Formats: sequence, C-alpha cells, structure tokens
Amino acid sequence: MRIGAVIVGAGRGTRAGGEIPKQWQKVSGHSVAAWSCARFRSRNDIAQVILVIHPDDSDFAQNIEGVTLVHGGATRDGSVYNGLRALSPTLTHVLIHDVARCTVSDRVIDGVIDALKTSDGAAPALPVSDALWIGENGKVSGTQDRTGLFRAQTPQGFSLPAILSAHASHTGGAADDVEVARIAGLDVAITEGDENNLKITLPDDFARAAKILEQRVDIRLGNGFDVHAFEDGDHVVLCGIKIPYSKSLKGHSDADVGMHAVTDAIYGALGDGDIGQHFPPSDPQWKGAASDIFLRHAVELAASRGFAISNVDCTLICEQPKIGPHAQAMKETMSQLLEITQDRVSVKATTSERLGFTGREEGIAALATATLVAK
Repeated sequence: MRIGAVIVGAGRGTRAGGEIPKQWQKVSGHSVAAWSCARFRSRNDIAQVILVIHPDDSDFAQNIEGVTLVHGGATRDGSVYNGLRALSPTLTHVLIHDVARCTVSDRVIDGVIDALKTSDGAAPALPVSDALWIGENGKVSGTQDRTGLFRAQTPQGFSLPAILSAHASHTGGAADDVEVARIAGLDVAITEGDENNLKITLPDDFARAAKILEQRVDIRLGNGFDVHAFEDGDHVVLCGIKIPYSKSLKGHSDADVGMHAVTDAIYGALGDGDIGQHFPPSDPQWKGAASDIFLRHAVELAASRGFAISNVDCTLICEQPKIGPHAQAMKETMSQLLEITQDRVSVKATTSERLGFTGREEGIAALATATLVAK
C-alpha cells in the first residue's frame, strides 16, 4: 500500500466564531490546520499530504510545511475531488480527513489503514449510545431507535482509483465521502472511533481540543552508532570541528563519526533508516562531503514531520586525540546545526580502557541519542 492523505480545509466554519475561519485559529500554539497536517506528515506510511484550502486562505497556509496546497471547490465533495486529483498516481490508497479534527490519534488512523487491506473503504465511527428523540416546535414529537446507528468520524480511507472514480461520477452534494463511496457501490468497513477525535464546530470546542492535545505528548527516541578507522593524514573532523592529529579518519565523506552518529539517531527517532539510505556511499557526489549536509537533512526531515529536537547526547570513544579541549566548540557547532540551545547538546568522550580497536588506536567510535518531541 502506498497511501496519501487529503485534508479538507476549504470551509468557512462560521459556527466556531472568531474573526478568521476555525482552521486557522490557534490551539495550543498552532493553527488547527497545522495540527491536523502534522498528524499525517509525521507518519512514515503516509507518502503525500494534500491540504485543500479556500483561495482566500493562501497566506494562512504558507507556514505549513510538507504539504501540497490545492484550492477547494464550491462544495465539500468538490473540494475533495480537487484534492484527490492532485495526488500522485503512484499511490494506491487515500485517507480523507476533516481539517477540524486536529486531535485524531494514531490508533484511529491505524485502524482505518488496517481495514483497507481487505476492503475498498473504511471509516471510524462511534455507536450512538444516547436515546434519540424527534423534535418539532421545541417539543419531543417522537423517538428514534438507535440500533445500528453510528456517529461518523474521519479519516475515511479508500482505494484511490475507486474513490476517484466515485467522485468523478458523483452528481454533487454529500455529507461525507462514505456517502459518495456507497452511491458508487463501494463497501465501507466501520472501524473503531475515538471520543477524543473531536471535530471543532462551536467556540467551546477549542478549549477541549487544547486539553486533548496537551495531554497527548508524542516523544520519539533514537540511537545512532558509527565507527571510522584511521588512515594517513594530519587531522580529524569530529562534530564539525577540525582537530590537528597525526592521522585522519577513513570514510566516503569527511568521516565525521560524531556527526554521523547524531544524524543516525535523528533518523532512528523518525523510523527512517540511516545515512546510507539517504546518502548512499555508492553515489560519487557524496565523496568527501561535509557531514553537516547529512545532519541538516535529518533536522529538516524531523521538522517537516512535525517534530522538534529536544536534546542530543553524543559520546566519542577513542584514546586519541583528546576531546576535552574541543568539546565546547563542538557543542556550539552542533547546537547551531540542530537549531537548539547549547544546554540541550552534550558532547563528551570516553576511552575503552585500551581494549578493542579504539584501545589499539585503530579508529574512533561514536554513540548518540536524540529526543524528538511533536510540535
């Protein structure tokens, strides 16, 4: 499965109050739309994210990274269709999500994706548990059996070719994409919804959404380990600092073993491989490359997926050269590249007590840990 996401945010949302549409109002420091986009951008199984916006809202959306902006249509189903057509044709499935549901959890998303393995469509919902009345002129005029009734949520997932075809033939007007799919004859599986998958509709909903977001802290931890052997030379590069020495480190790039370990720790926290996958040593363009290229890429990748680097700890393992005199310069350089303050960067050294290849002064090893926190 290759999955894309279409986040529908072209509406006006007037019932929520405020001077601007609800999707651009702030919740816990970020716009509702930014939170919703981050929920899908941060996932490794989502290859592309489309944000459908009203043409008047382009300025609001400029700061949302890692998404493709598409203008909506006159109706919700028209906006969805515009978003679907903007997806890469290499994708096989799509998740269609209301921008106002900025508190959707990974569990809800996972449930939809799992159901798509055996069904052309899937959507989360909650069974109706309250008694249902029919009202007329402000009074109860009857009751409605709640058996088999569900409260629909998003994301609603589909086979991309199937839902594209369904929207292309749809004559217009639909409560959601499940309705469009069913009109086209698609079966839609019901997956488990979540009471916290709130759709911001009224003014009081912003406070409830903020409470949910502030309780849900997404923290990622990654480890990195790297080794480089010594070769003839007159200096080594460690954590971005050139240190005079009687040998150099052997590697396809500049062999900055410390920076490599930190970079791999960030990739590890994102669940996105290692340096070798992003910058193959078989590619001649990386011959002798400065390792800050790799680290900057990892930092930018984390940001694009909605994560901030909280702290990094790097340990250099060697007998020589001595690291202590250069540790502060390394901290300063790494903090600039990581875009965090120096008190969140640790660079330290240890020996292996003359044991192993580092003890025999055949090379240097580095171990790093990085902590990422969802923005």
